[in-house]
Amino acid sequence: MVAFTLNGAAVAVEVPDTTPLLHALRGPLGLSGPRFGCGAEQCGACVVLVDGVPAYGCTLGTGAVAGRHVTTVEGLGTEDAPHPLQRAFLEEQAGQCGFCLSGILVAAAALLAREPDPDEAAIRAALDPHLCRCGSHNRILRAVRRAAAEMASGRRAPEPGA
Repeated sequence: MVAFTLNGAAVAVEVPDTTPLLHALRGPLGLSGPRFGCGAEQCGACVVLVDGVPAYGCTLGTGAVAGRHVTTVEGLGTEDAPHPLQRAFLEEQAGQCGFCLSGILVAAAALLAREPDPDEAAIRAALDPHLCRCGSHNRILRAVRRAAAEMASGRRAPEPGA
């Protein structure tokens, strides 16, 4: 049994410690946001936040998150109160197929939590591990800048993992 905090709620899942976190999230915990892409830390579709830091859910053993805080895209905001990044991605039409977006959104949330006003180079560096084959890169960059501006104007989002 592995117990941790998932999107602000205490959970416990009965899986071997070596079970990839992604399998626990998508299986017994019933989430669909984090995606299985490559299984080798090459695409970023599975990225979640562990204590506010991006981590690859496809290779991280569930036992490694015992007692820690895990945030998935589902934990960033709600339909009624979306995270500024979620609003900005919609407004900039930054998603095409959406397969990569959950990993990109949580990585961008971690970036904005540690660096509220990132320049384009910082955004590119934070999102570089994420593979998007739809060609939405420029819109994704605009969306992250838009969310940063919104958050700086006083409409703060909660800290990822809080």
